[in-house]
This record gives sequence, C-alpha cells and structure tokens, in this order.
Amino acid sequence: MNRTRCDHTPAWGQLHAAFEATGRAFDVRSAFAADPARFEAFSQSAPHVFADLSKNRIDAATEQLLLELARQSGLAEHRDAMFAGQTINTTEGRQVMHWLLRNPPLALMQQARQALQNVAPELAAVHATLAAMLSFAEQVRADDGITDVVNIGIGGSDLGPQMAVLALDAWVIPGKRVHFVSNVDGHELAAVLRRVKPHSTLFLIASKTFTTIETMTNAHSAKAWFEAQGGTDIARHFAALTTNVAAANAFGISTTFGFWDWVGGRYSVWSAIGLPLAIAIGAHGFRQFLAGAHDMDEHFRSAPLARNLPVRLGLLDVWYRNFHGFTSRSVAPYHSDLKRYPAYLQQLEMESNGKRVDASGVALPFATAPVVWGEPGTNGQHAYFQMLHQGTDVVPVEFVAVKTPRHHLSGHHELLLANAVAQAQALMLGQSDQGGHKHFTGNRPSTFLLLDDLSPTSLGALIALQEHRVFVSGSLWGINSFDQWGVELGKLLAKDVAQRLSSGDVNALDASSAGLIARLRR
Repeated sequence: MNRTRCDHTPAWGQLHAAFEATGRAFDVRSAFAADPARFEAFSQSAPHVFADLSKNRIDAATEQLLLELARQSGLAEHRDAMFAGQTINTTEGRQVMHWLLRNPPLALMQQARQALQNVAPELAAVHATLAAMLSFAEQVRADDGITDVVNIGIGGSDLGPQMAVLALDAWVIPGKRVHFVSNVDGHELAAVLRRVKPHSTLFLIASKTFTTIETMTNAHSAKAWFEAQGGTDIARHFAALTTNVAAANAFGISTTFGFWDWVGGRYSVWSAIGLPLAIAIGAHGFRQFLAGAHDMDEHFRSAPLARNLPVRLGLLDVWYRNFHGFTSRSVAPYHSDLKRYPAYLQQLEMESNGKRVDASGVALPFATAPVVWGEPGTNGQHAYFQMLHQGTDVVPVEFVAVKTPRHHLSGHHELLLANAVAQAQALMLGQSDQGGHKHFTGNRPSTFLLLDDLSPTSLGALIALQEHRVFVSGSLWGINSFDQWGVELGKLLAKDVAQRLSSGDVNALDASSAGLIARLRR
C-alpha cells in the first residue's frame, strides 16, 4: 500500500500557491455570478443522500488540485486496503472492518469481489451473530411483559444506538420505551430507574471487555436496584453486549452477543451494540439500516474520486482546515429526531482524527480534526447562529434536511425547510449596513445534505457517508484514525484520584489536585 502524507506531495505546494493566488479571497457570490452551472457542478447524488456543495469556497481548479492531492497521497490504495481486510490500524495491529458488519453474506452476492474471500470467515461470523441478535430482538419485541429497555454503555456503546433510536422514532414499536444511561453521574441512572419497574425492564450492558468503569458502575447499581425492588430473574432481565462472556456469566447474565476487535467503539452501532435499535425498529428495519450503509460503502469503494461524495467532503475538510484555517464545523440537522446527530459526529470526527502525530509517531506540522458542534434547527438559529452570521470566526456549516416528514401537521415542515434553505442563503449572501450592527459579511460557506425521508435506509447511508468522509481526511493527514489513546490517561489517573478521595492521601500530588481533593473531603 503506497501511502504518502499530504504535505510530502507536490500537490500540497500547488494548493498553497492556489490558495494565496485565488483561494484566500474567493467569493462564493462572485462564483455563482460567473458560472450559471455552478450548482450542477458542485452538487451530486449518492446513495440515499443528495449533497449541494456549491456554497463552499471552492472552484473547479481547486477541486482538481485536491483530487490530485488524494491521488498522490495514496487515498484509493488506503481505502482498498481497508476493504481488503488489511491491518491498517497499525498502532493496535488490527484490521478496520466495521464496513463488513453491513456487508451481505457471500452467498447472496452475485459477484463477490476477490478481496472478500480474504475475510470470508469473519463475514460468516458477522452474520451468525447478526442472526442471533435479531432473533433475540424479535423475542423482546413480542414479549408484552417487557415495556422498558435500558441500555447501559458509554462512548460508542451509547452515542450510536441512542442517536439512531431517536432519529428513527417514527419507526419505533409502540409499547416499548428505550432508555440510555452512559454517565457515571448517578443522577442519570437514578432518573431512569424512577421511570421503570423491575419486572418489566430489560437491561442491556454494553461493554466489549465488561470492565469499562462507568458502564460497570452503572450496571452493578442497576442490578442492586433490581434486586432491592424484588427482582429475582437476572437472566431474563439482563443481557450483555460483550466479548467477555465469563465476566457476564459471573454477573448473572446468560444472554450475550459479542463483536470483534476490528470494530472500533465509534463504528459499532452496526454490531451487537445496535441491539437497542434492533429492538426498537425490528429485524427488518435493522437490516434496512445496514443495507443503506452498505450502499454508501459501495459508492465510496467504487465511484471515481471526482464523483465520490465521501471523498469530496473529506477533501473539502482538508481545504478548510489546512488552508483557510477554519477550526470548527457546525452541524445543523433540520429534523428534531436528529437531535443527537451532532454529538454522534463529535466522537466520530474528534476521536478519529484528533491526533497530533502521524501513523509513524512523527509530530504533524499542520492541524487535523476540526471541532464539530451543533444543535437541531430551528433551535440553533435562536442560540448560536448570531455568531455564524456576524462573529469574527468563519465557521463552515453543514445543513441536513429531510424532504418528506412523518407527521401530518399542516405548515410545519414547509416552514422548517424554508428556514434551512434561507439560513444557508443568508450565510452566503450577507447584507450591507453602513451602521455596522446589521452588517453581514456573507461569503460564509455551507454544505447542504438532503434526504428524501428519514428512514432506516437513509440514516444508515448518512452515517456511513460521515464515517468514510472522516477516513478520507485522516488518510491524507497520514494519521491512524482508528485508535484513541487520548482517552486513556484521564481514565488511568481517575482510579488514583478515586482512591485518594477515599483515603485523603494527597502525597506527591500537584497543589491544585491536592487542594481540590481536600475541599471535596471537607
């Protein structure tokens, strides 16, 4: 696999020259005035997603240079290595195969590519686990005695399934409530326990190792509550999403569903971690979710780079981060059911590409992941859009809209869509005001993603699009997007601090930590 860090390519220098010549002063309004076909050139359809990139600070010449940067960096080879099951997570010595979780069985593929033969055993194991998980999900759905499902996990074991269950609320089975507990703060678990009853609740403990401290603290507290409330059948009311079957059995759990070390937490919603989603929307809905993602996988794997939507988005991210110096991206989903979508993207982007060294451990001379943040529209308009329009920082905005609603309230959806289109328009056009206070500079970039409807299929495609987009920018930056060592140090120190909070021993601590511990113990 030929992989070259982006700043070591000839195209990198050419892009810097292009930025100084035309990119720094690029005005989207002038670009539209000069090119009546700009919308057609910078928009495209991908599986289940339409994207309008035309309001971004980019022209055809710049995009061609970015595509050349991708070619010189070996993006296609790196992508193909992932889809061939090669060990591209080099720091952990692992394959990266979350895409395999949504791949059809070999027997159902008319023309299985040769690379899939390399991972045929893994694919067979995926479908065996998927079948068992979906069978269990259907049993729970048919069990009128279970009214509440409580998923206890954290990070990818919470953000993915929670985001998806909320997003697909219109598809959720009536009579079943799905709750999510992630924070070790007992207030969160206590609030959920007040709303459920032990005899009608199923707890799902989602931890690959069954040792994650926040998850296991919540799990043991849930078990203690269950038993204190008269619950007696742990095996019926608790299931585990883990590879540590022995630890789950010791807990009293007999129903377990595992996954593999080549599934990173933030990519795990497609695995057994998606069990709460499968219970909520059913086996058929979950398979549609996987199918939408697989459609996007095939687009990313086979579409020419110039018409490959994850590639175009990832290259735009590199252009903005490393040339324009934009430090963040705001995500504005104009659909209330996508309320956790920005939080999901935060982990996907910032845990994957929030790295300061390349895959060889060499410090990078350029910036990597932007800060990703946002809220659903139109709420965000009345909160932080002031800064987006008139603030001193330019923040690219990514709008997500859904053409067809699943409610029948007259006038609401038309007004929602009008706001989405108008905000993107206002960011671009701006407004002149000599007094200054009502002056909008305009020329503020945005991308517009449009789904025909918010369904399991389209949501699966949208998430897979974002996964591959993160792969693209991480690949060009030369980093390993699939480890997350940055979360480990704080977790390690927390164990020491917990002991010190109990004992009061502050020996050899820094003065600030010692002072805080002393104050907390008073």
